Amino acid sequence: MSFQLPSLPYAYDALEPHIDALTMEIHYSRHHQAYVTNLNNALPGSGAEGLSLDDICRQVSRFSAAIRNNGGGHWNHSLFWEIMSPQGGGEPGGALGEAIQNYFGSFSDFWNQFAQAGATRFGSGWAWLCVKDDKSLCVCSTPNQDNPLMDVAECRGVPILGMDVWEHAYYLKYQNRRPDYIAAFKNVINWPAVEKRYQQFMGI
Repeated sequence: MSFQLPSLPYAYDALEPHIDALTMEIHYSRHHQAYVTNLNNALPGSGAEGLSLDDICRQVSRFSAAIRNNGGGHWNHSLFWEIMSPQGGGEPGGALGEAIQNYFGSFSDFWNQFAQAGATRFGSGWAWLCVKDDKSLCVCSTPNQDNPLMDVAECRGVPILGMDVWEHAYYLKYQNRRPDYIAAFKNVINWPAVEKRYQQFMGI
């Protein structure tokens, strides 16, 4: 079984002015495609053949660095495209909105913690909103293309929101101003898609 680049659910310029079209095109068609290609090339003889991407992540310590890095890159970016939308922004409602209030005190307090996780991630990596095994919410970050599904992650859980803070996600428009990119990212978050992931995990 080989993995495939998922379809982008909107045009490259759909997230303008927050995320520019050229960054989107390069990020999706070159960076994400490279992760998929390199993952497929690393699979033969690895012991990961036939596993789902989720299962690869959950037992990634068994596999090579190539599978960890490229499998993570494929998983992370597949989520990333899904949780952004031209109609994004605002605040979550429903069960997720209530859970954020319960665990963080307010949406503003959650966002400050999430933005800080992204801004202070040294080098390249991701910021996450996750559901833990006890069904509580947490914010954390991971380096490189790791994610909280992985058995090597310091923070474990099921990611429902992920923000890419690799420079390739923002440098053409924002240069070294990562906090400006993070503020812009807030305007494209597809909260209904994030809530759908939350509901699926919670069995709502």
